[in-house]
Amino acid sequence: MGSFANYFISRFIHSRIKSVMQWLARPQQCQQEILQYLIAANQQTEWGKMHNFTGIRNANQFARQIPIQDYNSLKPYIDRTMNGQQGVLWHQPVTWFAKSSGTTAGKSKFLPLTKQAIYSCHIAGSRDIMALYIHNNPGTKLFSGKTLILGGSSSVHQLNPHSRYGDLSAVLLQHMPPLGNFLRTPPLNISLLPDWNDKIEQTARLAIKQHITGFAGVPTWFLVLFKQILEITGKNNLAEVWPGLELYLHGGVSFTPYTDVFSRLIPLPNMQYWQTYNASEGFFAIQDQPGRTDMALLLNHGIYYEFLPMTEFDSPNPITLQLHEVELGKNYAIVISTNAGLWRYLPGDTIAFTSTNPYRIRVTGRTRHYINAFGEELIVDNADEAIHHACRQTNATVQEYTAAPVYLSETGKGGHEWLVEFAQLPHNLPEFVQQLDTRLQAINSDYEAKRFNNLAMQLPVVTPVPEGTFYRWLQSKGKLGGQHKIPRLSNDRHYIDEIKQFSAAQN
Repeated sequence: MGSFANYFISRFIHSRIKSVMQWLARPQQCQQEILQYLIAANQQTEWGKMHNFTGIRNANQFARQIPIQDYNSLKPYIDRTMNGQQGVLWHQPVTWFAKSSGTTAGKSKFLPLTKQAIYSCHIAGSRDIMALYIHNNPGTKLFSGKTLILGGSSSVHQLNPHSRYGDLSAVLLQHMPPLGNFLRTPPLNISLLPDWNDKIEQTARLAIKQHITGFAGVPTWFLVLFKQILEITGKNNLAEVWPGLELYLHGGVSFTPYTDVFSRLIPLPNMQYWQTYNASEGFFAIQDQPGRTDMALLLNHGIYYEFLPMTEFDSPNPITLQLHEVELGKNYAIVISTNAGLWRYLPGDTIAFTSTNPYRIRVTGRTRHYINAFGEELIVDNADEAIHHACRQTNATVQEYTAAPVYLSETGKGGHEWLVEFAQLPHNLPEFVQQLDTRLQAINSDYEAKRFNNLAMQLPVVTPVPEGTFYRWLQSKGKLGGQHKIPRLSNDRHYIDEIKQFSAAQN
């Protein structure tokens, strides 16, 4: 595209920075205005009448009148909307739905996507992170080339005469503004291929002929694509394929375990990694400065937030906090009310605040993805940090992992087993285990107490599996691409035992 296009596109996208700075500077007011809008606009919906929206005057009353919801409690209303009934959860027609797979567990969810959610939340969030990137990198050449976007594996389907659905990325591609389509690759005919392996192959063969300056997508699946590209080109790393690379926008999973492998694959000193936090339920946060590991909460994108302390999570009448009430470092489940018609909804993620000026967060895990078999309360954030530390100390690179309890028995103590797919094996596996355990004790006092003198828990067991095992297991389940993920942590052995059996049968 060249420097001329890069200059004008950069200026156009950067023009949004004033709006970004405004919502960063007035968080409480933005949230109050969004709540007032959501309530006022939906007073005549079935949900609004059921919960007396006309009588709600403030945030406390809103929280008292509407119980916290999960997908199962909202599903009957979503199902009716999918079947063509309007005015149920949202005051305007809803005809698009995001099929959310999440982890490999359970059946798919169908989440409403209103016009407001698509444009004022998802697309606006994407524009805002690009505006912030340009603001922090005024000399960027990102728009002199294409950004390679690797989304989900599903095309768009017609459910019935009233409703269409698809993977979130597939739906957003259908609504992509012309400039977005101009800047991205591969084209729709490849992006929406239903066969994941075919899509990877065609994407790789097209992209090696193009000037690629950026990537956007889930790191797990980019590693599969990168392997294919290096095999086709015979190059040693991606810098040899695309020397103009400068940005990777990542989300979906924590990037911490992938830091080292990406650094090896892209040995460019100016390569930047920016994090996003978006899901089928909404676009929640974006990185706002280079080099940060936290993200600014998106406060003016049609989502009203509440924060449920994890100490309250299993309470029959949990009390949520408003934005101004949160504390740094505490673990909260997010509760959202959105311009897609989700009301006091639990997406299932846990976050911790790192700053209140501006409001920045880290995603710490999932409300149901943890290990607490012995009172150790291990969350994904702890696990990612410990894996990263052990890799650094033993010159290892981890591509995938999952962990589960080893239960107490009459003959032995309990503990944890970690099933690890190494891209580069540690120079000493027992040392890797020791470093993993030491770091977990340093960052989690409950884990440390249970490990004291091996009283309740023994040293972790780390079981390596061959490279590609996790990918092949997902493939065997028909779960390749996009949102499909194996939980990092599980409080039972369902996943770990099944993957171990699968790996043994393959070898």
